[in-house]
Amino acid sequence: MPATLPSPMERTAKDVWNECLGLIRDNVNRQSFKTWFEPIEPLSVQRQNGEIKLTVQLPSQFYYEWLEEHYYTLIRRTLSKVLGTNSRLYYEIVLDNRNPEEGAMTLPANKPQNRSPQPPPQSRPPIAEDLTPSLPIGPDLSTSGPTGGMPASPYAVPGIKPQAVDPVLNNGYTFDRFIEGDGNRLARSAAWAIAQQPGSTSFNPFLVYGGSGLGKTHLIQAIGNYAHTKGTAQNICYVSSEEFTSQFIQSIQKHRTHEFSAFYRNIDVFIVDDVQFFGGKEKTQEEFFHVFNALHQSGKQIVLSADRPPREIVGIEERLLSRFQWGLQVDIKPPDLETRIAILRHKAEEDGVELPDEVIEFVAGNFRSNIRELEGSLIRLLANATLRQQDITLDLAREVLKDLIRRPQVELTIGEIQRVVSEYLNVPEDLIRARTRKREVAQARQISMYFCKKLTKHSLKTIGLHFGGRDHSTVIHAIQTVENMNETDKDFAERLTALSQKLAYAG
Repeated sequence: MPATLPSPMERTAKDVWNECLGLIRDNVNRQSFKTWFEPIEPLSVQRQNGEIKLTVQLPSQFYYEWLEEHYYTLIRRTLSKVLGTNSRLYYEIVLDNRNPEEGAMTLPANKPQNRSPQPPPQSRPPIAEDLTPSLPIGPDLSTSGPTGGMPASPYAVPGIKPQAVDPVLNNGYTFDRFIEGDGNRLARSAAWAIAQQPGSTSFNPFLVYGGSGLGKTHLIQAIGNYAHTKGTAQNICYVSSEEFTSQFIQSIQKHRTHEFSAFYRNIDVFIVDDVQFFGGKEKTQEEFFHVFNALHQSGKQIVLSADRPPREIVGIEERLLSRFQWGLQVDIKPPDLETRIAILRHKAEEDGVELPDEVIEFVAGNFRSNIRELEGSLIRLLANATLRQQDITLDLAREVLKDLIRRPQVELTIGEIQRVVSEYLNVPEDLIRARTRKREVAQARQISMYFCKKLTKHSLKTIGLHFGGRDHSTVIHAIQTVENMNETDKDFAERLTALSQKLAYAG
């Protein structure tokens, strides 16, 4: 035995553990040391039956599991160096739900051959199963428990009956109602595989990203709904990143962060929506990081969504970004025309409404960006038809939806501008390009030049060449003339506005 400890009584447990920490600090990164070793409290050091026994206290069952899985070799070597080869480390684990008169659960630091998430049943003390009723999403931190104190924690400790969790899912978000297309086929296939065997596929974590209204929330909740209905997982929880953050802040205010953490570590399928809103929230990210690690280490399924690829999210710590990439990241793209038509037909069938094909094609052709906008336009059309007591026709669809339709921004050609202006001002198009100086023709030419400069990317020289080979100074003069008249002549300004609207719908 090294001279550093001739007798267990000559050094305190704190002195021994501090020496161990000094060696451990040199072998792990700063964040790991702060997370896993700083919270450990030394309790005692003593000699028993020729063995030096160092006992330390861990804040939770999860610490025991994590240290045994990831740092057993490092701790074993460190202890041998400090206390000798005949030394052994014992963990005393704090259990919130134990009877105050009972001792803490004490376990030796002994790497199991067949590791299970919990220690062997015979090593745990009796624990009263006086858990509070089913908790909503996250622990309820606003009420007291049955004894007037803090609510009993649903912490995943052996011997405690797992707590029923309200999954907080929208029952309408199912795979049957999710329309598959080229833009979401991979995401849907992966989600389906996960729902049948949560935590057993290589898609863990599973992160879906894409723009707003493309069905991300529908898909990730479909996983939860299927697992809940078919019984492929027990505790399922859906939460938005904003709600998770709000609950965490509340737990800090009420000094109950341990219960908050314990609740989420008891989840089998953890579904978090819009993780981009974790950006910049350092303390929330730290808590989420630990929950993520605990669940992933236990083989629980983690499902996430974001509005962009993780690497493009501002303010997310590198350690979280790296964990997002452990499993599968897949994007959902805007639906193509065929998928949009299928979505509209499915929606109409659900509502018991017959829609003419020409109406479906009109709506699908004009609302392209996302599914939410597509379904919203259909709801508006159905509501108007009902209120007016009219049949749904193409004319009605055009009238009801005209203010919602965004015209595509297509760059006009110089020839197209000349055609529209000449038709509106009733001037032959060929005269605009001719050398004539008749007043009405010259004005039409100047207006055409003005719009060519405003609505195209052509140079002044190129514009001039399309008007009979005129030079750039003529084009400049025409633009200035039109701008001056627009400010001083009300009738001219009205004609210019009308022409601008016609050109916006040209082509």
